Amino acid sequence: MDIIFVLDESGSINSTNYGLMKSFLSDLVRRLDIDSGNTRVGLVTYSDNVKPGFNLNAHSSVASVQSAISSLTYAGGTTNTAAALAHVSSTMLTSAAGDRSNVPNVVVVLTDGDSINATATQVRINVVGHIRTVKQMS
Repeated sequence: MDIIFVLDESGSINSTNYGLMKSFLSDLVRRLDIDSGNTRVGLVTYSDNVKPGFNLNAHSSVASVQSAISSLTYAGGTTNTAAALAHVSSTMLTSAAGDRSNVPNVVVVLTDGDSINATATQVRINVVGHIRTVKQMS
């Protein structure tokens, strides 16, 4: 599968909790089948703006993904989840960024709160010919 992690780095997260999120992700990716090529991982962080972390085709080993996660820095700001999801849809879920058409896509959003624009956060994603609506959970 192709997994994209979307990390909230807004001010309400704070740097301590951001470090905990990074540790959690590092532990999680250790359990994924990345080294064989069966699983690809991408990552993006966001607050006011989207900061591209790395695309699905950027790292081919657990150690490399963990190193990239370790190097992430905290910014603070507001929670612009809509911009992050739009970036994932338009930029990261493309063949140029390493998305594979023959495997499932999974997008995992780690956030502590509501998006600054809940209406814009509702997105439609075409998944294998089916339209699914993803809504912000309260």
